[in-house]
Amino acid sequence: MATERFPDNLIDEDPTRALEALNEALQGDSSNPEWFCQRAYAHILLKNYSCAVDDAKKAQQLNPSLPLAFMRTGIAEYHLNHFESSYEAFTQGHQLDSSNKTFEIWIQRCEEMIGKQNQNGNVSRTPAAPPAKHDWYQTESHVIITIMAKNVPKDGVCVNFSERELSATVQLASGEDHSFNIHLLHPIVPQQSTFKILTTKVELKMKKTEAVRWEKLEGEGQQSNIKHFTPNQYPSSSHYTRNWDKVVVDISEEEKKENLEGDAALNKLFQQIYTDGSDEVKRAMNKSFMESGGTVLSTNWKDVGTRKVEMSPPEDVEFKKY
Repeated sequence: MATERFPDNLIDEDPTRALEALNEALQGDSSNPEWFCQRAYAHILLKNYSCAVDDAKKAQQLNPSLPLAFMRTGIAEYHLNHFESSYEAFTQGHQLDSSNKTFEIWIQRCEEMIGKQNQNGNVSRTPAAPPAKHDWYQTESHVIITIMAKNVPKDGVCVNFSERELSATVQLASGEDHSFNIHLLHPIVPQQSTFKILTTKVELKMKKTEAVRWEKLEGEGQQSNIKHFTPNQYPSSSHYTRNWDKVVVDISEEEKKENLEGDAALNKLFQQIYTDGSDEVKRAMNKSFMESGGTVLSTNWKDVGTRKVEMSPPEDVEFKKY
């Protein structure tokens, strides 16, 4: 796909469709800064400002001398009311392209907004990310991160997968954004990694390149608050954990120790004899029970194997043929 395929005027006409196409393109090639700039522009038009910042900064990393990347960053930061960060981005972009008067206009706007905030005694600071609980677990083929956030909008999640990096921004129900970036311990397959938004959480599912067990989520030198749990236990955000494999074993042991009485105890004894018995014992029990109409149950095949077993009801019971 050529970069000219998505000029700004086409993104203006249908930003949603352009965003879908750029997502697909970047899955095939995540090293093109122009495409990240264009996707950032589509996010700005759709008011996904946090996602736009992520894409624009990625473009800066790929090409630090690209003025457009700083323009996109500045505009998105401005709409997030991060005026100092916006001012810094516009200033860097203007140094790279002093002929572009648009940078000067935006720099002036940022100066005005910073001045107003200072007058009100409200110096602009980038707000701290709101707390959000995380968990992660793994299967043989995937690593799954769960972000516990309720009622996240369908367009309120921006996730970028790369081979060893994961960045995500989630718009919380309060309207605030929660962002994090992780350098992964092992590589993943970005094209086969996905996310889904549920009522109570957002789930990120990353495809492993190799079926190896991850000892931790992050690479060397990184540490996050994302806790690990195993699928046969409740997540660590729960008040308690329970190993369901152990529960099954405990139930089996309880059944073995169960103290039955009367007919129940007798039936259980016969079931145990049949289960543990030889083929001859099982044949004897089947033949005697069927031929006697359920009134005789013998385990002696030598006795019942050569004759027909007659009915033998209890003394106080009268057997009738129908």
